[in-house]
Amino acid sequence: MPAMTAPPPPNLLFLNTILLGGTPQAKIAAACAAGFDQIELWRQDLDDFAQAPATMASVLRAGGIGLTDYQVLLDFDGAPDARRTEKRNEALTMLDTAAALGADTVLAPASTDRACIGARVVDDLGWLATQARQRGLRVAYEAMAWSTVNPTLPMAWQCVQQVGADNLGMVIDAFHIFARGRDASDLEGIPMDRIFLVQLSDLDHGVDLAHVIDTARHRRLLPGHGQFPLPGLLARLLGSGYRGPIGLEVFNDALKAQAPESTARQAMTALNQTLSAARNLLSQPG
Repeated sequence: MPAMTAPPPPNLLFLNTILLGGTPQAKIAAACAAGFDQIELWRQDLDDFAQAPATMASVLRAGGIGLTDYQVLLDFDGAPDARRTEKRNEALTMLDTAAALGADTVLAPASTDRACIGARVVDDLGWLATQARQRGLRVAYEAMAWSTVNPTLPMAWQCVQQVGADNLGMVIDAFHIFARGRDASDLEGIPMDRIFLVQLSDLDHGVDLAHVIDTARHRRLLPGHGQFPLPGLLARLLGSGYRGPIGLEVFNDALKAQAPESTARQAMTALNQTLSAARNLLSQPG
């Protein structure tokens, strides 16, 4: 009789704290109570916590919840001369803080600085990946719909390939794919082990790129509450062998104003329903 093969472990589910109101402690408690495995923690959360990163790490351990990543290192790649030293010092502080928190990943979106020097991006990301490796960390690079350089997933992946560091990988953010009118074919050619996390959100209308930042920061929706083809995106990822974290990054002022426990429960329901729809697509013949 052939040996039984254990099924692959389920993808860890996370919640970005930007969805929740309240203190950092209240956000962590709400995410734990809703059943999330991890959270994405912002620098603002740590500022509001007003205690050492090691103390925050103890709070997370006590709650039984992990960190998907520590974020966010903005406008780092291609920083112009006047800001390059400042941004590198900022990066080192973030990396040291992430290590103290017990995180294994720092999130860095593609620069939105209009003065970004595109010819420096590969060099800067290579430097960042080297510094991260020295601390046992990974860097998750994110194409944002309004990035000055690398605003699409294929462009960002090409840049990551040029860097050639295995601890530099990709963020797949559904909002930034679909807000630009693109689709799941943007995943083409990206190995699943180079995708470090998948962020989901929804939108119930098209968005003009001239207004995309305001929409992105205030009016995203929970999955299933809009028109983005999220189950298809997830089905493509899961069907290709993606085993990393899947979660929600939903900037929504109305949801953030609610009690964090209620919002976190709604978020988990929406995420589970979307995952179920994706698995149903995978189970269909053909």
